[in-house]
Amino acid sequence: MKLVILDRDGTINVDSDAFVKSPQEWEPLPGALEAIARMNHAGWHVVIASNQSGLGRGLFDVGSLNAMHAKMHKLLSAHGGRIDAIFYCPHAADEGCHCRKPAPGLFEQIGERFGIELKGVPVVGDSLRDLQPGVALGCEPHLVLTGKGAEFQGKALPPGFPTGTRVHPDLAGFAQWLLSRPAPRPAAA
Repeated sequence: MKLVILDRDGTINVDSDAFVKSPQEWEPLPGALEAIARMNHAGWHVVIASNQSGLGRGLFDVGSLNAMHAKMHKLLSAHGGRIDAIFYCPHAADEGCHCRKPAPGLFEQIGERFGIELKGVPVVGDSLRDLQPGVALGCEPHLVLTGKGAEFQGKALPPGFPTGTRVHPDLAGFAQWLLSRPAPRPAAA
């Protein structure tokens, strides 16, 4: 199965330090929805792993989150794309859960849901904590220079980023890289 794991805020849509709390505030980044559709058309399944601590902080409710995702699905559908599943952590940072990135819980749930090992699965995000849980399970790290990643424009990544982290200007740049690389060879039997 060809699977890609994406962060949401700052990777697919515009991020906000005040949190994205409603469908009106949810706006896709330029080229992001087209990039997901291109990946889909090339046979890639796309899932989201996202911290949504605004739920735990009481800034919005599950109905609002579902409405944001409905808007994303509708806009994505207009480009011929889809998200196969959305995994999110609803907890505030101080709750000590196992699913809030950089903890690996969401990624473990993804592996279980799809019945696959995540070794070699690309994980794309705009911050170190988006990449860490995937790398802990063998994912391939990709940083986009949108959202929080914009601070690394024109700079080398600081120590602490996983070895081999590839940097892309945005999700469209990642999709172009992904779709231009040679297909992996099946393991010998």
